[in-house]
Amino acid sequence: MDGSTSRLTAELRDLGVGPGTGVLLVHGALRSLAGWAGDSAAVLAGLRAALGPDGTLVAYTATPENSLTSRLHTEATAGLGPAELASYLARMPAFDPAATPCSPTVGRLSEELRRTPGAVRSTHPQTSFAALGPRAPELTAGHALDCHLGERSPVGALYRAGAQVLMLGAPLTSCTVLHLAEYRLPDPPRKRYTARTADRGWVHFDGVDVDDRHFGPMLRAVLPQGFARTGTAGGAPAVLLPVRAAVDAATAWLGEARVAGAAGGAEGRMRANS
Repeated sequence: MDGSTSRLTAELRDLGVGPGTGVLLVHGALRSLAGWAGDSAAVLAGLRAALGPDGTLVAYTATPENSLTSRLHTEATAGLGPAELASYLARMPAFDPAATPCSPTVGRLSEELRRTPGAVRSTHPQTSFAALGPRAPELTAGHALDCHLGERSPVGALYRAGAQVLMLGAPLTSCTVLHLAEYRLPDPPRKRYTARTADRGWVHFDGVDVDDRHFGPMLRAVLPQGFARTGTAGGAPAVLLPVRAAVDAATAWLGEARVAGAAGGAEGRMRANS
């Protein structure tokens, strides 16, 4: 490990990422890291060194382009006639957890982790996670098709494992685990999804219609509760959150906002990642 990677590891340790962390979900925006924009392998090495050999590192490796209801798919097919649309759908790559790259929208660090020997990936064709470390099989197993980001997904497993989430240069509004709060509300809104898989072809299923438009006001309300640790790592802003505390606070806020009728669109539609 070179000097710059060692410095990144030291900065992560100062933030609170260490051998005692156990399980860490990372959302990284490499373009925000000074001098690291093109070196996802070095950033991954620094994260793994900070966690230590007993730690498990997790990343979001989603493929929202594979959803016929996502914003990315809608934008790609806008203006196509019936024949053109049929041709586009016929050419859509089928999701294969062992081979399909994650979406560019989730960043190069996620793809770096996914491609690392020993990484294990969950099988959801739209919202997969990859993990590297001793607890990787446990955290990625049993990702139910109708449970994108709920209890029967790696998000639920991260909550039960007492994991932490690191936002490394990434905006807090992209903190995926916070969507677990929506699954914990009574009667969350649902919709129909369609995706293409390598083993089953086209699959159709119902799931919670998750939304991220309420994340801004929600985060402004819950972060002052004091469970977040903030600092810098690699020259980028970094925030370390305990998953349980963050999800519990988000669930309480969202429930109160729903009752008050002031959730600001909390029952709308998350277009990018669904």
